[in-house]
Parts: sequence; C-alpha cells; structure tokens
Amino acid sequence: MGRGDGEPPGTGDAGTAGPAALSAAVAAAAAALVAALLLLRCEDAGSGAGSSMAETEALPKLREDFRMQNKSVFILGASGETGRVLLKEILEQSLFSKVTLIGRRKLTFDEDAYKNVNQEVVDFEKLDDYASAFQGHDVGFCCLGTTRKKAGAEGFVRVDRDYVLKSAELAKAGGCKHFNLLSSKGADKSSNFLYLQVKGEVEARVEELQFDRYSVFRPGVLLCDRQESRPGEWLVRKFFGSLPESWASGHSVPVTTVVRAMLNNAVRPSGEKKELLDNKVIHDLGKADSSLTP
Repeated sequence: MGRGDGEPPGTGDAGTAGPAALSAAVAAAAAALVAALLLLRCEDAGSGAGSSMAETEALPKLREDFRMQNKSVFILGASGETGRVLLKEILEQSLFSKVTLIGRRKLTFDEDAYKNVNQEVVDFEKLDDYASAFQGHDVGFCCLGTTRKKAGAEGFVRVDRDYVLKSAELAKAGGCKHFNLLSSKGADKSSNFLYLQVKGEVEARVEELQFDRYSVFRPGVLLCDRQESRPGEWLVRKFFGSLPESWASGHSVPVTTVVRAMLNNAVRPSGEKKELLDNKVIHDLGKADSSLTP
C-alpha cells in the first residue's frame, strides 16, 4: 500500500523463521491482501490536477528555473524504499543546492554523487532537542513510516502520526515553505481501518500548520523490489502484477513514478496552499517527462 518509509527505534529482523513465524507471515500476507482490496474500493476526492501537455513541454525550463533559486531540501525517511529513490532522483536532477537527510541513524553511501549530502541524526522521541536539524530548509519531503506488523499498533501510530506531525511542526518553525507528505490512497481520519485513519488524521493536522504550500500524495499500492523481506507486500505485488495494466494502474503505482511526480510537482508553480494528488494524478505527473538529465 501507499505508505511512508523508515522504522521506529528498536525494530529489526525477526530472525530465522520457524513454524510460528511462518504462520505469522501467512497471516500478515493475508491481511495485506485484504488491506489492498479495501483500498481498491476507496476513491479520493479533491485530487490535484495532473499535468497538461503545455506543462509537460515546459518541465525542462521549470527545472532550470527551479535550480537557479538555489533552494535547500530535507528528506525524512531516506532509509526506506521511497525515500531512497527520492534522494537518488534529487541528486540526478541537481534540483537543490543543499540536500539534508534527517533520520535516526547515519546512512552509508559509496557513490561519489552522495558525498555532499548532509545528514542530521535525531532521536524522534526527543525531537524538540534537535530543532536545529529542521532549520533553513525551503522544501521538505516526508516519507517517514513503519508498519503495524513491525512496530505494533501503538508503534505504528507513534511513527506515522506523532513523529510526522512533530517533524512538520519543527520544519514550519524552521522556515520550510513547501511541505510534501507521502500518504496513502483512501486516507480518511474517520476510517475504521487504523492505517487509513492515521494517514487521514496526520494529513489534516499537518494542514493546520499552514505551510505556504502543502502537497499530499496518495498513491495506491507501491510497487517496488524491497530488499527487506515482507511476505504481505510480495503477495500484493504479485496480485497486482497479474491484473491487466490499465486496471492495475488505477490502484497501484511504481515507487519511481511516485518520486518523479513529487519532483515534477515541486518545480511547477502553484497558487494552491494545499494540493491533494491521487493515484491517477501521480501516474500522469510521474510520467510527464522521462528526461531527467540536467
């Protein structure tokens, strides 16, 4: 499902799988598939506009104009799949003069392209002590998140709601003008489904902070080849992979397409304080221009 990336402190691998672990994996896979089917029934309202032909043709110029502004950016959740791809695309497009990762541990990169990436290590349980990490950024991307299976219900709420909201508050106080939130298709604070309820609640509470520009991305099932073993997500990917492309694309989306939609949206001007981009808009915007070279 569309979700943020990263994990809370204290979570890790479960170890060698025995009968009990196998049963748990099967149960998790079934739950994930049911959750995916639930999302198929969810329709988002008030979605942002996709890209017009004129905007698509203007993207190279928009990127160049954006680069000239020498803006700085931070990424939350760069250790997760979406955040990792987002960082890679940001560096390839050279959109920002300064790139900062904010996370609970320092990440290691071998490629020279990452040598100028700044890293701020924080304790998400004591974020007020790390307010300086959120200061001086023009744009922020939040891909932070975990799963209920990994962190439990309480841990999931703490990461996907409390950590995200507190980070947004500090970013706003630190001068961030454009905040981008990775949410999920079907996010609804009134939902009886905890995942969608929490996503909807954090969307609404971040909106109350009144960023100059607030972009919410609601993808369907995220399609990626995650290194971490998650049987539930593997089953969901196989399910959508077996469907006709035209139908599956309405309810799922590759991570790379989400990331490119985020960046294409960031460089284009907007008069809206809040933008809600659903799965279809993400597809359209993410595929608007395949030319990523500066």
